[in-house]
Amino acid sequence: MTPRAVVIGAGIGGLAAAAGLHRAGWDVTVCERAAALTQVGAGIAVAPNGLRALDTIGAGQPVRARATHQELGVRRTDGRWIARSSGPAIAARFGDPVVLLTRAALVDVLLGRVPDRALRLSVTVTAVAPGDRDGPAVVSTTAGDLDADLVVAADGIRSQTRAAAFPGHYQLRYAGFTTWRFLTDPMEQPGPMSETWGSGAVFGVMPLSDGQVYCYAAARSAPGVRASDERAMLIGLFGAWHEPIPRLLGSVSANQILRHDVEELAGPLPAFHLGRIALAGDAAHPMAPNLGQGGCQALEDATMLARLAASADPDRVPGLLARYTAVRQPRTTDIVRRSRRVAAAATMTSPLAVAIRNATAMTMGKLMPRAALRGLAPVYDWHPPPAP
Repeated sequence: MTPRAVVIGAGIGGLAAAAGLHRAGWDVTVCERAAALTQVGAGIAVAPNGLRALDTIGAGQPVRARATHQELGVRRTDGRWIARSSGPAIAARFGDPVVLLTRAALVDVLLGRVPDRALRLSVTVTAVAPGDRDGPAVVSTTAGDLDADLVVAADGIRSQTRAAAFPGHYQLRYAGFTTWRFLTDPMEQPGPMSETWGSGAVFGVMPLSDGQVYCYAAARSAPGVRASDERAMLIGLFGAWHEPIPRLLGSVSANQILRHDVEELAGPLPAFHLGRIALAGDAAHPMAPNLGQGGCQALEDATMLARLAASADPDRVPGLLARYTAVRQPRTTDIVRRSRRVAAAATMTSPLAVAIRNATAMTMGKLMPRAALRGLAPVYDWHPPPAP
């Protein structure tokens, strides 16, 4: 009998898990409460580790085809470079560049590897009975109940599945800063790819292969603050920074801008599984966005689950998920901590600390140009577990 999986959530991690399980021979159902998969205003960086994860479901090459020339670097607010690297240098060290694309484009690639019949939109999961070695999990939804040998909960940072599985451990805490994201229309000469660090604020400029520019910003803020005009707020924060930042802000309207406070779990979960349920992506390990690893870690989770499931008798799933926790929890906990450290450095507010940060980065870039790449090795040098 074909083993059955239910995936909760049709984001990047959920779709990748569905594609991997389908490829491994499982019957997959994806429950998504939204009526449509829209990803307006957001971009994503897929690092070498994420590309290797995509390779396991045949999606790596379509994403690589969207790569654009990269000259990565960090700048001061006056435009002076603090540190620089390049896409070719990253590719030479890790075997792949960092590919920047829209989330919508990545979702389209993943959807092409999930059967149409598997996706159920406008379906909300209301409860999950985790099951055990002797019986399946039961996923209760607004469209009826589903039995499952495996449930992948990829239902995001406010995962209801996580809250039910670990009621004493799911509290979120504010990371101390808020973020904005937007995509511009195609532009000529959008400026070089860069991230600019100021005092308590960051602005990223990421040209994409189709001529659009993905911009993101972060700033220290009290939680829950919202402006009647987010574009005006961004101009107030970043309008005096170097070009092309003012020009990019002038190219969008307020309704094109997404804003989210950054939150993380107060501490690691005791496990990433319960019975036949596996938590994945932000449901398991929400993190600050400053390493660009949220989506990549979700892809790694999906790869690990698919590789375990490929060799699994459905009766062995609870035991195999213990292996999933043992492998994924230490790595993602480390990535969460690294992301938090980068976020703290990027959003420093003390003038002295900012000056020391910039001077240290400039000195390291001149005297030890490969130090930054070595620092990325624990993140980018991940390889998928061997196929069964």
